[in-house]
Amino acid sequence: MISSLITSGVQITVSTQFRQDFSCLRESVYFHNYRIDMVNENNFDVQLISRDWYIFDSLNEPHYVSGPGVVGEQPILKQGEKHTYTSGCELKSAVGMMKGFYTFLNLSTNVSFQVFVPTFKLEFPGKLN
Repeated sequence: MISSLITSGVQITVSTQFRQDFSCLRESVYFHNYRIDMVNENNFDVQLISRDWYIFDSLNEPHYVSGPGVVGEQPILKQGEKHTYTSGCELKSAVGMMKGFYTFLNLSTNVSFQVFVPTFKLEFPGKLN
């Protein structure tokens, strides 16, 4: 499943993949990878500064993750440039979802702004049958 959203001139596209090899169903461990593609459609350079995630696990309390950059990077995207990274999320139930936002910096004005990540589902494929 692919979700896409443009906020403040930055397009975020998310695709997900259930990882059977990192999951253990009998112990209620469901691991998912998510791939993020971000494209700067502005006429100025931007830098990703931080990320904030809301993670919903259908059988557990939701939790929040916040921190600098993504996977140890704070990439700069020039006009029209794309940055891609892959990360993961472990759930304790077969169904969940994530959403959130990135804080970017306009490198021309030094003003920060938020770019929203579309809500994306994290579902064990066997649960859907």
